[in-house]
Amino acid sequence: MEAAGSALGSAAHPLRVAVVGSGPSGFYAVEALLDSGRAVEVDLLERLPVPYGLVRFGVAPDHPKLKSVTATFDGIACDPRVRFFGNVGLGQEVDADRLAALYHAVIVATGADADRRLGIPGEDLPGVHAASDFVGWYNGKPECAGLQFDLSQEAVVVVGQGNVAIDVCRILAKPVDELRRTDITEHALDALAASRVREIHLVGRRGPVQAKWTPKELRELGVLPGWQPVIEPHALELDAASRSELDDPALAQAAKNLEILRGFAARPREALRPLFLHFQECPAALHGAGRLQEVVLEAQCLAGPPGAQVAVPTGRRRALSAGLLFRSVGYRSRALPGLPFDARQGTLPHRDGRVLAADGGVLPRWYVTGWIKRGPTGVIGTNRLDSVETVAALLQDLPALDAARPGRTALLATLEAAGHRVVSFEHWLAIEQAERERGQRLSKPAEKFVRVPDMLAAAHGGAAASPP
Repeated sequence: MEAAGSALGSAAHPLRVAVVGSGPSGFYAVEALLDSGRAVEVDLLERLPVPYGLVRFGVAPDHPKLKSVTATFDGIACDPRVRFFGNVGLGQEVDADRLAALYHAVIVATGADADRRLGIPGEDLPGVHAASDFVGWYNGKPECAGLQFDLSQEAVVVVGQGNVAIDVCRILAKPVDELRRTDITEHALDALAASRVREIHLVGRRGPVQAKWTPKELRELGVLPGWQPVIEPHALELDAASRSELDDPALAQAAKNLEILRGFAARPREALRPLFLHFQECPAALHGAGRLQEVVLEAQCLAGPPGAQVAVPTGRRRALSAGLLFRSVGYRSRALPGLPFDARQGTLPHRDGRVLAADGGVLPRWYVTGWIKRGPTGVIGTNRLDSVETVAALLQDLPALDAARPGRTALLATLEAAGHRVVSFEHWLAIEQAERERGQRLSKPAEKFVRVPDMLAAAHGGAAASPP
C-alpha cells in the first residue's frame, strides 16, 4: 500500500510508469527512469513476443556488431524494478484509457515502421515494394515473413540515399555463402540463392553531398565480390552550394562519402555486374503490363542555400528497364488507437516530450520518445538523449501525476482475466535460446522464429516449429 502523504517517487509511493515499445527508445526511457534517483516500477509493453524493435528487425544480418547494444538492453530488462510484458499491444490487449488509469505516466516509444510512398503513377504495380518490407522479410518480422519478392528479375531499382537503401543493395548482391553465416532467415536465403539479379540501380533525387548514408556503409558497396559500383563522372560535379556544404565541419561525413564515390568513379570498368549510383534523378512514373517493367526517371536540379538545398524537377526524363523496385524514402509512424496523431508529420504531437491533445493542450500522463516523437532521424544511440529529455519532462510533472495507481498488479490481473498469454523477459530468453539451437543445426548464429504462435510455443515450453 502507498503511504499517505509520501512523495511520489519515494519507496513508500513508487512512480509507476508504462513504456510502450521495446526498441532502443523504449529501453533508453526505462534506463533514464532507473537512473532518476526515484523509486520506480517500470513496465515495458511490446506488441510482439520478442523485444528490441528495429535492432532485431531492421539491422542488416551481416552487421552483427550493431546488434551488440542488446546486451545493454538485457541488463536494463533484468533490473528487478522492470517487468517486460511481451505480446501486449496498445489498442489491442489494453486500450489507452485503461493504461493511463493504471499508471502515473505512460511513455509511447513505438517507433516508425511504416514506409513513405513515392506518390507516382504505377506505384501499386506488382514488383514495386517498400524497402522496409524487404528488410523485415529477410530479418524475420512476422508481418513480412510471408511476402514474395520476384528475384527472377535481372534489373532492380532501389530508390533512396540512406543506409537502408544500401542495405537492400548489399543483401541483393552479396554471395549467399557469406550470408549463410548470419542470422538471416532461411526463407530469404533460399530465395536469394535462386536470384537472377544481374544489375542494380541506386537512385537518389539529391546530389552526392546530400546523401545520408554513412561512409562505412557506402564503402561496402565497393567490396562486393562480382560487383562493381558505377558512377558517371559528371554526377560528381558539384554546384557552389554543395561545395560550400563540404566546408561545414558538421558535414565531415559528406566529404568522406564524396572521396569514396570519386574512388568508385575512377575505377576502370571490368566484366563485373554493375551497381549503378544515380544522383539528382527521381522516379516520375512506373510502367508495365501486369507488373513493373519500366521506371521513368526525371532529372532534378538543386535549389536553395547551402544546408537547405531541395531537389526540383527539370522535366527531362528517361526510361530505365527494371522488373523490381524498392522504395527507401523514409519511415512513418502509425497512429495509435485512442491517441492524437499528426498525419502530416507522421508523429505524436508533443511539447518537450509531453503528448498534446487535439486542442493543443497537454494530454495528462502521456509522453513520447524516439522516432514517433521526432521522426525517423539519427542512429540507435540518438534515442538515448531523446529519451532522457522526455523522462526529464515527466519528472518535472511529478506533482501533477501524484495519485494512487496500481500499476503492473492490475495490468496482470486484466490480462489474466482475458486469458491472454503474456511473454515475460524470462520467456523471451527461452525463445532466444531456442532460436540459437535452431541456428546451430544450420551452422548459423540463430534461426529466428517468424510466426508468433511459434514464438509463444517456445516461450512457454511447447514444441515450436523446427528450422526449415
